[in-house]
Amino acid sequence: MIVVTGAAGYIGGEISLLLRDAGHKVVGVDRRPVPLHLANTFDRFVQADFDSDKTQQLLVELQPSAVIHCAGTSLVGPSMTHPSDYWHNNAIKTCNLLDFLQAALPNTRLIFSSSAAVYGNPVMTPCQEIDPLEPFSPYGQSKLTIEWMLESYHRAYNLDYVAFRYFNACGADSQGRHGQEPGATHIIARVLESVRDNGDFTLNGVSYPTPDGTCVRDYVHVEDIARAHVAALDTKLVPAGVYNLGSTAGHSNRQIISVAADITGQAVDVKVGEVRPGDPATLTADSAKFDQLVPNWRQYTLRDMIAHAWAWYV
Repeated sequence: MIVVTGAAGYIGGEISLLLRDAGHKVVGVDRRPVPLHLANTFDRFVQADFDSDKTQQLLVELQPSAVIHCAGTSLVGPSMTHPSDYWHNNAIKTCNLLDFLQAALPNTRLIFSSSAAVYGNPVMTPCQEIDPLEPFSPYGQSKLTIEWMLESYHRAYNLDYVAFRYFNACGADSQGRHGQEPGATHIIARVLESVRDNGDFTLNGVSYPTPDGTCVRDYVHVEDIARAHVAALDTKLVPAGVYNLGSTAGHSNRQIISVAADITGQAVDVKVGEVRPGDPATLTADSAKFDQLVPNWRQYTLRDMIAHAWAWYV
């Protein structure tokens, strides 16, 4: 039995689908109701906060072998203006969850959704797990704080955990079962929605020190991320610790626009906007640490990511 928090969301929903595909019993927990397209994914779904008495009672009842913790507040921009949401909903509530697991379910593995935001403006790329961690947003700071908590609880109480640092999750379920909600903020979603809606797309910055002047980022298919979580249920295969999940390669914003235009068969109406403060020119992941343990977890290319996302949008 696996419990997924944030199971109604983009990543939590896809993880739940792949868990079910792999033959696991899946229980979802989310403050939001289960989306209709995911309703048959769960053996049970509980609409509740992951830090609620209701969720704690559920965990005691089920005694899951693992909790996959995807719940949390997750946008960099709003965290700058409303930091209390991120410290309370992410760090404080997760600390409460760790206390509960340590006391009531000491043999349960926790798999945590961390973020590349913990690196901040990286000193060098591709980022390795041992590189300096200097997050500049309360969102990234809250994720790093949770990583520190996980390691200290592991050291003191033998809490078993895996933390995955995601690099730009994108795409949609390859079978068309699940994808992002409208209004997602990353570039692939914004470009595809602008094409679908016959609108324009604002390209933030064309003067970065990169080959084509636009930001370079590392993109990873949401289904590949989900596959990594399923693999991490095996405690012998994946030891406790922190792992990057990325593609090991970067793609520029102009490359994203070009591939999107090719897949959709429509030109992208691009408007050049200002550079966003705090955006590093290049942010890519070195995923070798996890690749060595699970060599085949990553199966999709950038073209696959955009094609699957487009199929979901239309």
